Amino acid sequence: MANATLSRTQQGMALFISLAVLLMLTMLGLASVQSTALQEQMVRNSYDTNIAFLAAESGLVDAEALIEMKSTMMGFSAPDANENGLYLPVSFDAPSHWRLVDWDHVDGNYKTAVTNLASTAAQPKYIIEHVKTIVSDETQWGLENIGQGIGAITHEVFRITVYGTGGSNNAHVMIQSTYGKQF
Repeated sequence: MANATLSRTQQGMALFISLAVLLMLTMLGLASVQSTALQEQMVRNSYDTNIAFLAAESGLVDAEALIEMKSTMMGFSAPDANENGLYLPVSFDAPSHWRLVDWDHVDGNYKTAVTNLASTAAQPKYIIEHVKTIVSDETQWGLENIGQGIGAITHEVFRITVYGTGGSNNAHVMIQSTYGKQF
């Protein structure tokens, strides 16, 4: 008779232990699913940010090509220069132009890159700010100004600010570059 009572108690205990193990396995499974979902979201965000960065680099190449096509500084002093994303220097205590541009506005004071990127939600946008004119004396051997006569050499320095968008409107990358050209 004692064996019958003992076996009923043990059967109840086995059920309790198996339910506890099942509960732990369920919790481990849920944690694994949540971890996987979080990792997938991080990968998507990283991919989207990489697309935005590549778009910004593409816009940078476009802006540098625009500077190389210019033969004078005339475009920067035109009445519509700011609407075309070309800016003259600001005073030392004023905020830079790139801080004031509304990059998300459709008719912002920026240029849109001519490269057509199919994988981005929006084409890269950029502005070019004339930062400074640097006048350097003739080099010791005159190698920098061969064929230009004797005298000072003038270099124009520009700051290019590019705003790239990823595959969705959630990822944005802004890069800046300094570019110099002798006119």
